[in-house]
Amino acid sequence: MENIQVSDAANDSGDQLNYRQPPHNLEAEQAILGAILVNNEAAQKVQGFLLPEHFYEPVHGRIYESVLKLMDKNQIADPVKLKPYFESDEALVDVGGAQYLVRLAASAATIINTEDYGRTIYDLATRRSLIQIGEEMVNDAYDAPIDIEASEQIADAEKQLFDLAELGQADSGAQTFSRALKTAVESIESAYKDPDSLSGVTTGLTKLNEQIGGLHKSDLMILAGRPAMGKTALATNIAFNAAKRWADDIVAGVDMERSKGSVVCFFSLEMSADQLAARILSDRANLHYQGADPIQSHAMRQGKLSEDQFQAIARAAIEMEDVPLFIDDTPALSIAGLRTRARRLKRQHKLGLVVVDYLQLLRGSAKGGNENRVQEISEITRGLKGLAKELHVPVLALSQLSRQVEQRENKRPMLSDLRESGSIEQDADMVMFVFREEYYKEKDEPSMSEADKHALWQAEMAELYGKAEVIIGKQRHGPVGTVRLGFKKEVTRFTDLIDEDHLPDQHF
Repeated sequence: MENIQVSDAANDSGDQLNYRQPPHNLEAEQAILGAILVNNEAAQKVQGFLLPEHFYEPVHGRIYESVLKLMDKNQIADPVKLKPYFESDEALVDVGGAQYLVRLAASAATIINTEDYGRTIYDLATRRSLIQIGEEMVNDAYDAPIDIEASEQIADAEKQLFDLAELGQADSGAQTFSRALKTAVESIESAYKDPDSLSGVTTGLTKLNEQIGGLHKSDLMILAGRPAMGKTALATNIAFNAAKRWADDIVAGVDMERSKGSVVCFFSLEMSADQLAARILSDRANLHYQGADPIQSHAMRQGKLSEDQFQAIARAAIEMEDVPLFIDDTPALSIAGLRTRARRLKRQHKLGLVVVDYLQLLRGSAKGGNENRVQEISEITRGLKGLAKELHVPVLALSQLSRQVEQRENKRPMLSDLRESGSIEQDADMVMFVFREEYYKEKDEPSMSEADKHALWQAEMAELYGKAEVIIGKQRHGPVGTVRLGFKKEVTRFTDLIDEDHLPDQHF
């Protein structure tokens, strides 16, 4: 309000202001508040994007916030109802106190123009935030201590610009409990109305979804296992299932805000992009192929295919063309580089799930060289957790297990088996282990000369064949436990395990 008076005085005297004011439009703020006070339905047109902090004049933001609170209680918000809350507001003293609310109602815009005014206020608030970021960038570049590298300043500025582009504000800061509560209720409502009863991104595996409720936004999930257990296969299956669900929901005309699929980026630091794509392609091609021998990715690379197999691959490739799965196979990627690429995909393609294979192959800031690997892993896990919260997406990171698993008789992994387990276990919201007892039992084949032992071994192998376990060792949102899955080793695919009482009768 004082800014208007100063501006008018300057214009009356013919003087020009000798400084630049931040961009704002008090008249638009007054007009939109007036429209809302006259007809509360006007607020519904703007409350999805316009927040109290977007108003330049603080008291306007407080009035807007009070209106929304009354509306949440199903009460009418008008000057009479709001008057008791603002009678002692010092910011309104110079303009007539609570009577200012009546003047706002008198200067109301029509409800038709409400959204336009709201967009104007939002745009000006964004410009003010952009100016603030720019000023901080300049000041930090001039005053930065010698031990802070320029790349860190770039990463910090990029984060602020990303937040501004995605959230409408450069720094989200503290938020009221009511706003956090509203978000939580919306998530619960979405899960309640969803036919799959999921609150997160689907894994494509029914039993696993039931145990964990899907992959939750802002969560860091660790998927760990010893070599040959199928870590990459399970992560690839989950990534493809989530991306395919997104593509299928688009075709089905589903409200994509409620979709349980997602756009996925798979950071493959171990396998090349074409190897990963070939593995996924062979898996999908086998769904179209009815032959006796499954199509395997190594046979595809060598060109050892029948005509029917090639046709199945062609059909699968066409089916997969529109699946929003991005693969980044940059070797020795740093956590800062991964964050930059993920932000770009979030901004350009609405990224909804990040998969990292695997976290020990990521690099930290490398300030101290390789002297302290545990400290570097701690930095990486903190960075991945920060990325999940910043982008508001689930991050699934694969991890190795220490060799001590192999020394035990019971080789089912535990949290203490994680390499550099202190930081990984602490930062993760969920820790899952992949375990296939079949792999270890296969190594224990007795000699054929010991007929009884070999017969017992064969019976045990038949019981374990094609079965895997996903052990939930830690979960902030639910119980721990074990999920039994099927595993088709020839095509590296995890599936829901069919209960034996649902299998068809076998006749020998």
